[in-house]
Amino acid sequence: MGPTLAGWLQAIALVGALALCYRPLGDHIAKLLTSARHLRAEKALYKVVGVDADADQRWPVYLRSVLAFSALSVLFLYGLIRLQTHLLLSLGVPEMAAHQAWNTAISFTTNTNWQSYSGESAMGHLVQMAGLAVQNFVSAAVGIAVVAALIRGFTRNRTDRVGNFWVDLTRISLRLLLPLAVLFALVLAANGVVQNFHGFEQVTTLTGGQQSLPGGPVASQEVIKLLGTNGGGFYNANSAHPFENPTGFTNLLEVFLLLVIPFALPRTFGRMVGDHRQGYAIAAVMGLFWTASAVLITFFEHQHAGSALQAAGAALEGKEQRFGVAASGLFAASTTLTSTGAVNSFHDSFTPFGGGLTVFDMMLGEIAPGGTGSGLYGMLILAVVAVFVAGLMVGRTPEYLGKKLGGREMKFASLYILTTPAIVLIGAGTAIALPGERAGMLNDGAHGFSEVLYAFTSAANNNGSAFAGITVNTDWYDTALGLAMVFGRFLPMVFVLALAGSLARQRPVPAGAGTLPTHRPLFVGLLSSVILIVVGLTYFPALALGPIAEGLH
Repeated sequence: MGPTLAGWLQAIALVGALALCYRPLGDHIAKLLTSARHLRAEKALYKVVGVDADADQRWPVYLRSVLAFSALSVLFLYGLIRLQTHLLLSLGVPEMAAHQAWNTAISFTTNTNWQSYSGESAMGHLVQMAGLAVQNFVSAAVGIAVVAALIRGFTRNRTDRVGNFWVDLTRISLRLLLPLAVLFALVLAANGVVQNFHGFEQVTTLTGGQQSLPGGPVASQEVIKLLGTNGGGFYNANSAHPFENPTGFTNLLEVFLLLVIPFALPRTFGRMVGDHRQGYAIAAVMGLFWTASAVLITFFEHQHAGSALQAAGAALEGKEQRFGVAASGLFAASTTLTSTGAVNSFHDSFTPFGGGLTVFDMMLGEIAPGGTGSGLYGMLILAVVAVFVAGLMVGRTPEYLGKKLGGREMKFASLYILTTPAIVLIGAGTAIALPGERAGMLNDGAHGFSEVLYAFTSAANNNGSAFAGITVNTDWYDTALGLAMVFGRFLPMVFVLALAGSLARQRPVPAGAGTLPTHRPLFVGLLSSVILIVVGLTYFPALALGPIAEGLH
């Protein structure tokens, strides 16, 4: 079976599985976000924390709750990492430097999971479980909670309330993420993913050498890093490591896990606004970009120059032979179009255009389908912009789902769109301008610039994958990338929640003859065009200096 046919079969199986889950999973999420019933375990948690579960919050209060919870998460995780040598199951790993511990705490709290360390040699089992895995759950829940607040902004009228963050966080964690994580952790463990509490064991290699192999609770962390579109890895090789991703089946399952919740959320959106067609339209745009990216990356990885690549039949450097080009391209497109960041191949070894597409996927804002929650609220912000542009063209006040889009709403949407490009371009430009940071690049020229651009794009978009090729475990990079993660995560949330509050205060506007239908193919095309023009072209000069220049060389 040739690689092209194998790739098509994998993609068809994946799309079929996602389609089967779209309706039931999306409906389940909508139900848990709108139900008035609290489970007994949830009531106990609310009592301990002192939360009034039946009291909705204004958007500033909701935002303060998000920020306060995230700040406490950073402090807790930082302390856990710094003290891990004194804790149980530390495995004797050395103490992590303060700047690297701060970067790691920020990374996992912001759903980025950028790792400037080797997982198996820098983290003990307790920190992996009680620190990193816990943040994989709650940071994903925060993203879904924020998009839930935005959807309520569309559905509620003449109110200043957008929900209760603590209730949303608890329900998403206990009713959605935890049950799915338990189920699929068992599936992964049954198919060869490591799950134990073993330390380092010395084994003899085929060549007679000695190698230290660590065990650990891998399957339980692997599943939530994917379900929550977190990324990172228990091992330094990430999802290319056979202990994390042993077979072709687990590889396809891991791609499914990182896509299933983001692709189901448009169904949740459609159900909560009372029109499933709206969800189908958003899902169609997500599907178009995901399909185009997967096809193009795989295509470019089969287009190769040089005698070695031509003899091999594809650009195989940096790719696992167990998976090949097709499965690597599918994984690369899926992980960079979501905020996952897990990788099963070395993106730095991709062809210039193949690697450039992974950067471009993140630059789109990771909206196809994007991270858990963050992808959908990013897409809805762009839908607001698309409706506004259509209104300008026909000369009428734009309306989306019965809400007028005036100057206040467009300011929030515009600030959301401008925030991430500003972080990426300022950060990358500063790194290139500083001689000391340029010295950390292993490559010069266009490829070296691509490595720096990828790092800041990954951090600001809370992806976490690495192009590699630069030394990032330095005071400057740990600090700069940490700041990019913080601002890239929470500044957009400020504008999303402010928009939610502005929409919730409005009275509904009945649809008229001039109202743009936002559930038809015309709107799908309009929204896709806005994404490419408004977002994609923002980065074109930077891409021209990096992957495009390298590809045309």
